[in-house]
Amino acid sequence: MQPIPKRLAVIHTGGTIASRPSPDGRGLTPQQAPSVPGLRNVEIHDVQPFNLPSPHITPAHMLELAGLITQLAPDHDGIVVTHGTDTLEETAFALHLLLSTRTPVVLTGSMRHADEVSWDGPANLLDAAGVALSPQTAGRGPLVVFGGDIFDARTVTKVHTTAVDAFGGYPGPIGRIDRAGETAHVRFFATPEQRRTYTPGSLNARVDILYAYAGWRGEGYAQAQADADGIVIAALGTGNLPAELLPLIAATGQPVIIATRTHAGPVLPVYGYAGGGATLVKAGAIPASFLNAHKARLLLLTLLGSGLGGKEIRVAFEDAGF
Repeated sequence: MQPIPKRLAVIHTGGTIASRPSPDGRGLTPQQAPSVPGLRNVEIHDVQPFNLPSPHITPAHMLELAGLITQLAPDHDGIVVTHGTDTLEETAFALHLLLSTRTPVVLTGSMRHADEVSWDGPANLLDAAGVALSPQTAGRGPLVVFGGDIFDARTVTKVHTTAVDAFGGYPGPIGRIDRAGETAHVRFFATPEQRRTYTPGSLNARVDILYAYAGWRGEGYAQAQADADGIVIAALGTGNLPAELLPLIAATGQPVIIATRTHAGPVLPVYGYAGGGATLVKAGAIPASFLNAHKARLLLLTLLGSGLGGKEIRVAFEDAGF
């Protein structure tokens, strides 16, 4: 008797994995989404809510995607999302915050397009399907699969603009998928950690990101303070700023999140000089823990969209579950 086929939903959103050179020479444009190659005894359900290059993806698209996944999850053993690589890590983290389902959700894409001999789309898509259908993946939250590596949505980041192995992020992959013929071997190196999820009504708040540098005196801060619902600063080192920023932050009514422009490591309120991390926290700023600036922005958008503020926002950023 044939085993009951597994059910896999593949959600196509666009990106290089679904792009080809335009006949009119305008460069790569979103076209036909690829199919998962080489799967046996799997019933595949393809869905395409939109077909966009990833720079056009907004938080509203991420919220729409979370709603679609929530609808599909009960009827499927796994879900794969194809996505452009430029903002893939942001969508993955947004889904980490928005999805409570135990059904595996895996995001992937490609760095090469379908007309190149080095097209990595089919292999990444097949690997993502293998991880999504693995019993070991249930309950881990959204993951990213690229080049055979499995990444946590909280820490994955794009580390190269053109390389096929474009994704990394400290402390590295949490698992690996390898193939021997038609057999997929999925191995995880870490156990899933506790996480909190939210159900925001929208992700329409405005949160601006400002980037610190040597000699910065807060250029752009006044405009963000006037227009935005919250501010994230990619600060120096462990979360330090020039002295000129301290009075500006102390006078800001909306949430100010201190991330780091450094590629890895947490924000820690260590230094007590004017503008040092300890003085910024005393002035009301909130450390972003190990989240980079664009993921800290998504968390703040989610918290604001959930009606949270003040102490609740601070606690959320301090929560080790993130």
